[in-house]
Amino acid sequence: MWSVSDEALYAGLASGDRDATDAFVARFQRRVFGLARTITNDDRLAEDVAQEAMLRAWRHASAYDPRRGSVATWLLTITRNLAIDEIRVRRATAFDPEALIATAEPSGERGPDELAVISTDVERLQEAIATLPVEQRRAIVLVGVLGLSGREVADHEGIPLGTAKTRIRAAMMRLRTLIASEERTE
Repeated sequence: MWSVSDEALYAGLASGDRDATDAFVARFQRRVFGLARTITNDDRLAEDVAQEAMLRAWRHASAYDPRRGSVATWLLTITRNLAIDEIRVRRATAFDPEALIATAEPSGERGPDELAVISTDVERLQEAIATLPVEQRRAIVLVGVLGLSGREVADHEGIPLGTAKTRIRAAMMRLRTLIASEERTE
């Protein structure tokens, strides 16, 4: 059974052949776990991800298309996506964006002149952000300060992705207008 191709093993796994399933797992378990461990940096989480990747490969065997890549590539892509999803789920998000706005302070590594300019810029930005509607303010802080994606903002705020993107875009446009008009008046 060991000399059989990956595709043949995978076909055996898909058909429910116990020997093929055992051989498939034996052939790929180290690579799947290794990739999951590399991404998650956590042995327990990597074990969970590796197990789920193997289960998904078995459940979704009909979705595999050999023309799009090898079995190993397909399985490792499943593993990578699951590991990244687990990291995102476990990312601590218990915070208040308003508190982040209030704590934004310039670094003390610069000289007094630079600190004064930065402090003024930070204050101007904080004032401009404070004028935004609450929904836009929260979205822009989640993106700008924490670096969340539009999808992550949507998940965090419990809103559709399109709404999150609209809030982010509207906030950016409004901030750009406010800061540009302020610079023209100086």
